[in-house]
Amino acid sequence: MPVITLKNAGHTYGKHIALSDVTLETRPQELLGIIGPNGSGKSTLLKLMAGLLPASAGVVCLDGTDINELRRDAVARRISLAPQSAALPELFTALDIVLMGRTPHLGLLRYESKGDIAIACNALETTHTAHLAGKCINQLSGGERQRVVIARAIAQEAGVLLLDEPTANLDVNYQVEIMNFLRLLCRDRDMTVVIALHDLNLASQYCHRLVMLKDGRVFSQGTPAEIITPPLIREVFGLDVYVGPHPVNGLPVTLVSGNNHNHG
Repeated sequence: MPVITLKNAGHTYGKHIALSDVTLETRPQELLGIIGPNGSGKSTLLKLMAGLLPASAGVVCLDGTDINELRRDAVARRISLAPQSAALPELFTALDIVLMGRTPHLGLLRYESKGDIAIACNALETTHTAHLAGKCINQLSGGERQRVVIARAIAQEAGVLLLDEPTANLDVNYQVEIMNFLRLLCRDRDMTVVIALHDLNLASQYCHRLVMLKDGRVFSQGTPAEIITPPLIREVFGLDVYVGPHPVNGLPVTLVSGNNHNHG
């Protein structure tokens, strides 16, 4: 059964139509990639899927129920969103931030138990930020903050993890580590992960399926082999690229050729 389903869903900011007529579904144990140029609606789509923005058209369902009919805390126990540039309290430590992920599981006026702290520490270990646990957020680099935000989302222990550009500001080794880890979450913890990505090669190498957005609409969706093609990339990104099979796994690899014209 699909976990999150959108049927003809859209969202409007004032008079600006950010998303329209989006129909898609996420599946258990799936890593679903959202790709498209800046301004195509990727972040808005994730917020719509998380129930943080109302659908101004169509419907968004979680486990078959209209997300608007569910209590906010019930949604938070099922869906965790790691935004691209999360506003973090500067004087909180990394561990404090990650413990915030336990909030949906705590009753009113309840404090974190030893179990909650263990879950938070495990999330820090997983994202290789355990050594930052006692450091204040304002002492961390952009990449370190990003990994702490992902750790908070993991500590939430929701079955669905939505991430907005989680590999931005990260060195390539951490990008690969995070993507490998997300694949393992899908497989080993039976999670559904939806990730907005800029990097077409990361998207094609790690995602089971891709949704390509253009101007707030779903332009195409399918497997990486169906979506990462020169005609679609030209149409959506306005870019001429070479796409060929990866020599090891056969998945599509996108190469951009440099412009050799002399402008001097």
